[in-house]
Amino acid sequence: MSDNGIGVTGLGVVSGYGWGREVFWDGMCSGKSAARLIGGFGADGTDSAWIAQIPEGGEVADGDGLFGRAFMAAGREAIVDATARGWTPGDRVGVIYAGCFNDMYAWREVSRGNARRAREFVRAFPSTPTAMFMKEFGFHGPSFEVSATCSSANYAMLTAKEWLELGKADDVVVISCDLSLTPEVVAGFVGMKAAVVDVEPQDACRPFQTGSRGFPPGEAAVGFVLSAASQDPYAMLLGGAMTSDGYHATGMDPSYAQVIRCVTEAMADAGVGAEDVNYLNAHGTGTEQCNAAEVAFLDEVFGTAQPSLYALKPLVGHCLASAGAVELAAGMMAYQRKVVPASRVVSVGHPRLLDGQTPFDGGVTLKTSMGMGGYNSALLVGPPVAAA
Repeated sequence: MSDNGIGVTGLGVVSGYGWGREVFWDGMCSGKSAARLIGGFGADGTDSAWIAQIPEGGEVADGDGLFGRAFMAAGREAIVDATARGWTPGDRVGVIYAGCFNDMYAWREVSRGNARRAREFVRAFPSTPTAMFMKEFGFHGPSFEVSATCSSANYAMLTAKEWLELGKADDVVVISCDLSLTPEVVAGFVGMKAAVVDVEPQDACRPFQTGSRGFPPGEAAVGFVLSAASQDPYAMLLGGAMTSDGYHATGMDPSYAQVIRCVTEAMADAGVGAEDVNYLNAHGTGTEQCNAAEVAFLDEVFGTAQPSLYALKPLVGHCLASAGAVELAAGMMAYQRKVVPASRVVSVGHPRLLDGQTPFDGGVTLKTSMGMGGYNSALLVGPPVAAA
């Protein structure tokens, strides 16, 4: 296994469980879904839906909407956390924002002609929260947005790693933010027969188990501080890969060839063999095609030496662009908390599927994300190593 890697030395999380990293962790370990019944999602505005939506909160000074507040809160918590762990920012701190729909609440108002003040209009631009974040902390490194549907966060983490290795930045803050669950967006995913909102999530979303119908919609904002000089990292980002199906706007290539190639190339990039991987932190949407794709690469790449398997969407929901980020945060916290906060097995499942909270044995974790449109990604995460 390669001894290279970039340390992730700070974490911040806003999720359907609430505001803050510890609230998130406690919610995951409760074994209960972050989703709750929220009204106003039917055609007549009265129906309720099971959604892991971020609750009201945040700093009013961070903006008029929850998107900007959650973005700033997750990034700020990650900075404070990293500083407490001995991180000192370099002269060139870069920021990468991973997003998809951006601030759908703001764009909803723009499209209706209600954003009449300049700040209401500017709020809708995806560049705005990144600009305000860099202003607050006086960061002057590179900044941009990554958008690769549900693989956005993984793409951002790999880009950050490349910046650090190429000397384009001294440190990088990655912030993934997706609060896009307007009634229109939820209806779109339900219409695609991907999202399920009419029953409790763990009755509908059963990744790698029989009887699964799809995923509960979710929201999250997650911040990471990456540094080659981490003194007390949560875990090391060892490597990864990205491929594209080039097949369909929503469906996956049924051969799964590019998913398999992505995992194979990620392991080679990280210098990791099949025998080194202890866990698969799966994309795990609970949809038939995603389940088949991940089982395919488990069989092809790992054979009989398959890692333990867990999927977190029954708990946190499918957070779209932030899906990989919120799941990666849980996987990284497992290295210090010594627990995998896996969701419960509720029906016949894959033989390697973890059932609820499980002691964490360390080693390497493979994190996969597969975005609508064929955006495949895989990251390898390893135990923390302090910089020399």
